[in-house]
Amino acid sequence: MQKEVVLDMKNLSISFKTSAGEIKAIRGVDFTLYKGDTVAIVGESGSGKSVTVKAIMGILSGNETINSGTIDFTYRRGEEIIHEDLLKLSKNQMRKRINGKRIAMVFQDPMTSLNPTMSIGAQVMEGMIYHYSKSREEARKKAIELLDLVGIPEPEKRMKNYPHQLSGGMRQRVVIAIALSCDPEVLICDEPTTALDVTIQAKILELIKDIQKKLGISVIYITHDLGVVAKVADYVAVMYAGKFIEKGTTEEIFFDPRHPYTWGLLSAIPSLEKTEDSLYAIPGSPPNLLNQVKGDPFAPRNLYALNIDYREEPPMFKITDTHYASTWLLHEDAPKVDMPEQLRARIEVMRKEVMENGR
Repeated sequence: MQKEVVLDMKNLSISFKTSAGEIKAIRGVDFTLYKGDTVAIVGESGSGKSVTVKAIMGILSGNETINSGTIDFTYRRGEEIIHEDLLKLSKNQMRKRINGKRIAMVFQDPMTSLNPTMSIGAQVMEGMIYHYSKSREEARKKAIELLDLVGIPEPEKRMKNYPHQLSGGMRQRVVIAIALSCDPEVLICDEPTTALDVTIQAKILELIKDIQKKLGISVIYITHDLGVVAKVADYVAVMYAGKFIEKGTTEEIFFDPRHPYTWGLLSAIPSLEKTEDSLYAIPGSPPNLLNQVKGDPFAPRNLYALNIDYREEPPMFKITDTHYASTWLLHEDAPKVDMPEQLRARIEVMRKEVMENGR
């Protein structure tokens, strides 16, 4: 059975004008999200993850130029199937028809995304009243149900609280409740657990996973934490210097990675296994996107770089129907290079952990 496409991004390129010059932040990104799936976009800070999803929401900073691309969003309005290119909608159209209503976002820091002058209840109710003209009583009833759904005890009492009266974990649950208030088709989670301790982090991730199963929504995670990815994602897109350099199922990316950058990210995951090795770090720094990128942007940091890497950017090579990687090492004429032995051992540890604990 063919999956239903919810979001289809093609050849998205975005640059920003700054006092130092033009930054080519996103350089030809293709991305597809299917109904009910969870996709994680991973990479170092500055790789373009947040810019990509902010383009979907139409909430970029204002100094951007969209050089090319389309973002086709498919949703149902009654019996009718609607296709819209989100890049062609005005900010007012996005606010009225899309943002919060059909695509919602959970931001990294709930203390800055919540309004400190409004009660929790008023903030959960706000979108329902604006988008669906619900009465205050109807909105209040659903708000209480949502706060209960996200695991907030005594939701009726919490409706009167202000953000500063709640813990970090509770505030993040409130932000999730707000995002779910208008029954969106797509939920974007931008580093939703970064500011939380590990026990609360696990609960929030499990909560989002449970809600997704109940409501059948599609989820996009933005994260640099591959431990989070292993727990929640169906598919993974690895981003570097404004482009996806490897895409595949979670199993393919974790157990059969093909790009040296992905090797580095996986090698940097801390292990509970006793080892004499120190924590791995990828050498060097990401390229400055103020400058024109020539060849493979990862080449200066790549221990396995070929001469062609410094001259020509590699295309996406197909490995399986779901697995692609942009590295010249996959070319039929390239020398055979196996992943580092240290990573191979690390993958076996991860495989064992998955078998014992599940995802």
